[in-house]
Amino acid sequence: MNIVIIGGVASGAKAAAKVKRLLPNSSVKIYTDDTHVSYSSCGLPYYIQGNFADYSSLLVRSPEEFKASGIDVFLNSKAEKILPEQQDVLISNLEKSELVHYDKLIIATGASPVRPKISGIDNFNNIFTVRTIEDGIKIREKMLKSKRVVIIGGGYIGIEILEAFSRNGVYTHLFERSPQIMPTLDAEMSETVKKRLNSIENKNFELHTDTLVTEFTGSNGILTGVKTSDGKEYECEMAVVCAGVKPNIEPAKEAGIEIGETGAIKVNKLMRTSVENIFACGDCAEKTHIVSGKKVWIPLGSTANKEGRCAAMNVAGVYCEFEGILGSMVTRCLNTTIAMTGLTEKEALEIGFKPVSVVVSKYDKVAYMPDTGEITLKVVADKITGLLLGAQAVGSIGADKRVNTVTSGLIGHLTVEEFSNNDLTYSPAYSPTIDPLLNAMQILCNKTARSC
Repeated sequence: MNIVIIGGVASGAKAAAKVKRLLPNSSVKIYTDDTHVSYSSCGLPYYIQGNFADYSSLLVRSPEEFKASGIDVFLNSKAEKILPEQQDVLISNLEKSELVHYDKLIIATGASPVRPKISGIDNFNNIFTVRTIEDGIKIREKMLKSKRVVIIGGGYIGIEILEAFSRNGVYTHLFERSPQIMPTLDAEMSETVKKRLNSIENKNFELHTDTLVTEFTGSNGILTGVKTSDGKEYECEMAVVCAGVKPNIEPAKEAGIEIGETGAIKVNKLMRTSVENIFACGDCAEKTHIVSGKKVWIPLGSTANKEGRCAAMNVAGVYCEFEGILGSMVTRCLNTTIAMTGLTEKEALEIGFKPVSVVVSKYDKVAYMPDTGEITLKVVADKITGLLLGAQAVGSIGADKRVNTVTSGLIGHLTVEEFSNNDLTYSPAYSPTIDPLLNAMQILCNKTARSC
C-alpha cells in the first residue's frame, strides 16, 4: 500500500510512525514544505527565551531517523494539488514537480499565522510571525540585538513571547485589539491575568488592550516604529505578529474535499474526509467539542498528535474513533499560569445553556508552607441540570492541575454535585485541607437546581 502524508510537524509525523508500525510492509512517504520534520512548534517561545541553547532540542525525529524505520521524508516539498480521481498528489520542490500516487492520503497541512491587513506589514524585514524553526531562530537573533520591541496579539503565543522578551531585558509593548488580553478567557479571569502581570515590580513591558496597530513605519526595509488606533506612535526595533492562525486547506478545498462550518477540513470520527481514501488530521481539520457537541476549530499540538494516531489506525484498517476535544489549554507568562478547559461562561450562554458560575481565590497550599501562591478558579455549570461545563484557572503553577482534574469530569459528563464527591489528594505541601477546586464546586453546587 502506498501511503502519502502531506505535512510533517505533529499530526503528520505521528501518523507516519503509527501507520508504519501497523503496516510494516507499506510504503510511507511524508512531504512537507517545511525545512524540518517532526518538531515541537509549541516550544519555540521557550527557545526564543533561552531556556535551552540549541534549537535541535525541539526536533523529535530527523529525516534520517524516519528513513531508518522505513519512512521517506521529503523536505521543501509542497503539495500543490490533490487529484482524487486518479489518486495522485502534485508535489513541487526546488528542483522539479511530480505526480505522486497514493492508495491512502493523509492531509496534515497544519495552520499558518494570520497576517492582519496593517499598512506596511509587508515592507519591513524585521516583522516576524512564530510558526517554524527558522522563525524562532530569526526572532531570537534579532531580540538579542534589540532594546524595544512590539508584540501584536495578546493570546497564548503573544504572552509567551512577552515572557521571552521580558526575561531577556527587552522593553516590550504588547497590543491586543480586544478589550482583554487572553480573549479566550472570561473577562474577569482575563482581568486577573492582567492585574498579576501589571503587579510585577520593575516590569519592562506595557499591556495595551482595545488598541489596534494601524501602521508599521520605517525606511529602507527596516521597521522603526508603529502607529496605533489611539493616535500614538511607539519606537521599536522589531515586531512579532501573534494575531492567530488559520487552517491550511487550499489543496483540499481545490480537490473538492468538503470544508466544515469552521473553515477547516470536515472529518468524521475516523478522521475520514468527504473523499474516499483521504483522511485529515491536526490543525487543518475540524473538531467536535465534547461538551457542546458543536463543531469547533481549536488548533493544539496535543490534539494533533492524538488525531494523527487515530487517522493512521483507520488507514491501517484498525478501527479507531476520535471523540473530540475540550479545548484544554495551559500556558504561563512570567509569574502566572493560565489554564482552561471546556466552555467559558460566555460560550455556554451563546450555545443555549443557562450557565451559573463561581470565582474563588485561594492559596494553592497550606498558608504556613513556604512559596505559597494564590490560584483564582472559575467553574461553570448549567443551572438546570447541574452539568459541569468548564473551568478556568489563573495563578501559581498549581493552577493547571486543578483544570486537568476538571477535564475528567467533563469527559464523564458529571454534574457539579457528582464532582464535589471527588477524593482529591491532600498534603500541606500541595493543597489546603479542602482543595480550592472542591471549594469552588461546593459553592457552585448551591447555585444549581440540584443544590447539594
